[in-house]
Amino acid sequence: MRRPLSFAAAVALIAGSLQAAGHAQQAAQPQQPAQPIFRTSTRLIVTTVEVNDRSTGRPIEGLTAKDFIVTEDNQPQDIAFVEYQRLETENPLPPLSSVTLADATPDPAAVAAAANQDVAPVVNTGIAVPPSGDTRFRDRRLVILYFDLSATPPPDQIRAYDAALTYIDSQMTPADLIAIMTFGGGAVRVKQDFTDDRAKIREVIYVMVYGEDKDGDGERDPEDEGTAFGQNDAEFNIFNTDRQLSALQTAVAMLRPMPEQKSLVFFASNLRLNGTDNNAQLRATTNAAIRANVQIFPVDARGLVASAPLGDANQRSPGGIGVFTGALAQRAMNTFQRSQDTLYALAKDTGGKAMFDYNDLSLGIKQAADAQTSYYVIGFYSTHTVNDGKYRRVKVSLANTGLQAELTFRPGYFADKEWAKQSTADRERQLEEAMMLENPITDITIALELNHFQLNSAEYFIPVSVKIPGSEIEIARKRGAQRLQLDFLVEVKDDFGFTQQNMRDKMEFRLTEQNAELLGTRPIQYETGFTLLPGKYVIKFLARDAEAGRVGTFQTSFTIPNLNKEEKRLPISSVVLASQRQQLTDALFSVKTTSTNNVGNPLIIGNEKLLPSVTRVFSASRDMYIYLQAYERNTTPTQDPILAFATFYKDGVKAFETQPVAVTDGLFGRANAVPIRLSIPLQSLPVGRYDVQVTVLEPAGQKVAFWQAPIALVP
Repeated sequence: MRRPLSFAAAVALIAGSLQAAGHAQQAAQPQQPAQPIFRTSTRLIVTTVEVNDRSTGRPIEGLTAKDFIVTEDNQPQDIAFVEYQRLETENPLPPLSSVTLADATPDPAAVAAAANQDVAPVVNTGIAVPPSGDTRFRDRRLVILYFDLSATPPPDQIRAYDAALTYIDSQMTPADLIAIMTFGGGAVRVKQDFTDDRAKIREVIYVMVYGEDKDGDGERDPEDEGTAFGQNDAEFNIFNTDRQLSALQTAVAMLRPMPEQKSLVFFASNLRLNGTDNNAQLRATTNAAIRANVQIFPVDARGLVASAPLGDANQRSPGGIGVFTGALAQRAMNTFQRSQDTLYALAKDTGGKAMFDYNDLSLGIKQAADAQTSYYVIGFYSTHTVNDGKYRRVKVSLANTGLQAELTFRPGYFADKEWAKQSTADRERQLEEAMMLENPITDITIALELNHFQLNSAEYFIPVSVKIPGSEIEIARKRGAQRLQLDFLVEVKDDFGFTQQNMRDKMEFRLTEQNAELLGTRPIQYETGFTLLPGKYVIKFLARDAEAGRVGTFQTSFTIPNLNKEEKRLPISSVVLASQRQQLTDALFSVKTTSTNNVGNPLIIGNEKLLPSVTRVFSASRDMYIYLQAYERNTTPTQDPILAFATFYKDGVKAFETQPVAVTDGLFGRANAVPIRLSIPLQSLPVGRYDVQVTVLEPAGQKVAFWQAPIALVP
């Protein structure tokens, strides 16, 4: 085995080589040897520390590098610099005016001229980073107003803009520097870099209201959604909260080069994680904010909402027994609260504060500005230079232990990750380490769907369907690769943290001229499955483009119900919505699962497999296929039929309903399963968003089951 040389041995070897080369030159005058090149690397880590007197609570000034002790993973670090940022509590600037957007009547010609000047550049310049030695941000509060326009209706947008104007006109202090960023139309845009020019900030907001950002019909264009972050797979951006969180991560990354503390005020009406969203992206976004010294202050742009328990006049009155039991009102309240949970998590995990149920949204901006008090910026050279993506624990203390002071600082950060330039052995090892990282890698967009079907009285089969946009791995085609290989890792843990299932798989095919062209426009679908017992689980799915070294992570929790205990309602499986059937022999853009994965897979009918939609986006030119199973306990082969039908609701109003289908197929399997298949033509339905409800009736047992999910219908 080859042993590595120490630095001293390497220098001696080089010196000996040079001496020998000198003697040879005197004898035969050979070619001059190449000069040795020494390379070294350092990593400068910047953190902020608040030092306050314990008795008075006031900041302690005058400390230098020798007054601080910094350790990283319990190892002392060399402090490169210490800089004090003095943020005085000052009175607001004189008010500009008290005119709100509701009262404002701007000159149309002036607004049109300003809108024409605010043409988005082809290349987003982002936030300008001051050169070394520039002190423009010293002793200033950096506040970013971030407007998420992708999921905020026009009335809430106006409320957010009005709050920004209120703060700028009457609450902004001389120490404030304001930047404005938006996410809409598929990209993060910097509308205004950091400035204290209130007139310029105000003009930018007016352009956002009356100029190019004004969406008159209040509807989002699916084509715009499809261009998010260079993606041409619009179906991945319609229901996914990942796009909003990924955009926020992009905005945070723009702010990372500046070492000062930053407060980002996040205006949004809805940021709700559900079964189709990726919890790994939420963690990646918060970790990026921590690394960039950004505190996120979410503001619910809906303000204080007083909703009628059973809905307002915008929809018809609901029916059913839930009206009398309070179930409908409780469901509506839970839905509203879940829409705020993600915003609260962003604030808590980054050190910010969320503001909900309050009409004066300008208070959220003021809270973000007031949260920044005087602090020290400390830079140190980390002794850990490996880009392994692991968490580094940082501790800051004072050398003078007698000083009665309270220190506030971030307890650590996640190191950078580098996956492309690795050997084969390193890639294999680091791919496994990526599964264990607390900081998920989200370079590749992943959509995942889980379903459950009962096999017997104890076991359930769990089909796993994954979609990856073809444009996400287009880099392999641009590099001229002859083959495409995707590596997959799956791990399922129970509620106690024990691994119940794991799997390693890969997908590869040759890149011909024909399928390489399709790769940029069609998603790649991966199918697998496993068996589990009823309970609560967490699945973590990892995908890697072996050519480019890019990795994507999907993580979510799921529950397998114990259908044996269902007595009041008809027990049913998951409901699968699909628009495509695929021959088992056709595996160009779908992994051909092994025979062990196909055992008991109800989605395989004959020589065809039903491919779940995953993203629940359907084309009006194709039929929708619905598949589920109903389970009849202690029953002989079916004599009385089971009735099933689907209902499409648009904005709470019934738009379409299929005729009931009588299912007379006999029971099969040890679970007494009755397969239910529906085929629905979508040509007659207008394009838009719907809620699909599947109803299953068992007249003999007088039982019923309901299932509902949102879908999007595109041309």
